[in-house]
Amino acid sequence: MKIPFFKYQGTGNDFVMLNNLSDSIPTLTSIDVSQLCDRHFGIGADGLIVLNPSKELDFEMAYYNSDGTQSFCGNGARCAVGFAKACGIDKEVFVFRAIDGVHHAEWFENGLVSIQMKDVSHVELLGEDFVLDTGSPHFVRFVNDVKAIDVYNEGASIRHSDLFKIEGINVNFVEVLGEKTLRIRTYERGVENETLSCGTGATACALAFAFTRGLDGNQCIQVAVEGGELEVVFDKNQELFNRIELKGPYANVFQGTFELPISSS
Repeated sequence: MKIPFFKYQGTGNDFVMLNNLSDSIPTLTSIDVSQLCDRHFGIGADGLIVLNPSKELDFEMAYYNSDGTQSFCGNGARCAVGFAKACGIDKEVFVFRAIDGVHHAEWFENGLVSIQMKDVSHVELLGEDFVLDTGSPHFVRFVNDVKAIDVYNEGASIRHSDLFKIEGINVNFVEVLGEKTLRIRTYERGVENETLSCGTGATACALAFAFTRGLDGNQCIQVAVEGGELEVVFDKNQELFNRIELKGPYANVFQGTFELPISSS
């Protein structure tokens, strides 16, 4: 069975996209996903997204990390909205369901998508570091020079530490560039490597920054990632963060087909 796919990227976070709005694609196994995302023997991607039909909403997004595990992905959600638009859902304001619940989103003519993220009501302190959940769990550490960090080894050490090894965690290293400007690098669980961008990570870092600076009210934080720039807007009232939005670009890179079942190499 030949399955058409599209390859999208959002600030360098890349995804295999499948249009299952007609409910015609067989369920992929975690092995199928990991093979398709393999950068040497497959299409190659940080994750895979299936656009599924919804009776009540515009669509449902199933997101898979490159190892086949499921989670929420902010950049993936932005790409999913752009993909839904290309698949014929001709709207500018979308409502869809992901693994962490219902999200609202807005599509813009200039190639940007803004996603409403889940509210965050708790920030955990671990010494000088932070742990919070922005749809996926994140560890945040502020550093003086993010370019000098060995993200792969330091990130893996934290992700596989006794505290996090069972459920896993994404690890972010953050450098403050200006009054409300950050630069981050992220080690992602499920990919088990540094990625060029992480939307939930950029969100977590922006919220942790506001927490450290005691910023309340409406905030807009610019976040530079390895693959581009993202914007995080939110309201903060003490430890409660709501009306959180992640905004950034997306692009359709290429398209093709693959065959099911996927032969193992």
